[in-house]
Amino acid sequence: MSSLRLLYLSHALLLVLHVVHLSHQLEDNKIPPSLCTGQPGIPGSPGVHGSPGQPGRDGRDGRDAAPGEKGQKGAGGVPGETGVRGLTGDRGDLGEKGEKGQAGECAVAPKSAFSAKVSEGQTLPLTAGNAVSFNKITLNEQGDYNPETGRFTCRVPGVYYFAVHATVYRASLQFDLMKNGHSVASYFQFFGNWPKPASLSGGSLLHLVPGDQVWVQMALSEYNGFYSSTKTDSTFTGFLVYSDWKNSAVFA
Repeated sequence: MSSLRLLYLSHALLLVLHVVHLSHQLEDNKIPPSLCTGQPGIPGSPGVHGSPGQPGRDGRDGRDAAPGEKGQKGAGGVPGETGVRGLTGDRGDLGEKGEKGQAGECAVAPKSAFSAKVSEGQTLPLTAGNAVSFNKITLNEQGDYNPETGRFTCRVPGVYYFAVHATVYRASLQFDLMKNGHSVASYFQFFGNWPKPASLSGGSLLHLVPGDQVWVQMALSEYNGFYSSTKTDSTFTGFLVYSDWKNSAVFA
């Protein structure tokens, strides 16, 4: 009986060890093929697409390359249209008062004046068209009147006044006030063999430019009654009333 018991116990122990070994294989998911073998299963359906992953990190910056060669100059662009004019800006602040300047030179107004008379005993021209020579100078500071020709020559542009006073004796008198060969005024005085001289006066305003000439001219040869003595004179006078300041660079 003891030997049979021992044999039985040994078989029981082997069985227990075999079960323990199988349980370890089941826990490790290592089931021997000999225990469970069957037909392959049907393939499963494709799985659902997963959601996109998170963006990866930025890579490192690359090294700087060497500078390239300078390119050619491009063609000029087409000019753009003129823009709308902007609004007028606000007025700026008043600047500081400047320093006082140096005193300037005083401008002297241009001058021109003369007066001359016929000298006693002078033989006057008898031919019509000749200029009367008032040869005795009373005033001619600027030298604009020539007593030899009897002509005034304008040097300062502007408005002038000319006056002629004649003592008429022994003959009637007719003369013209001339400007550049054209009569601007005519005067006449009849003399009727009176015992005393008569007189004839006239004047005119003329606008002159440099180079213009003015003189007294005989109108008719037979009317040449200019007379002058120690007690009476025949005179020719002219003077500048006002100059054309903007058009004149002459200051005397």
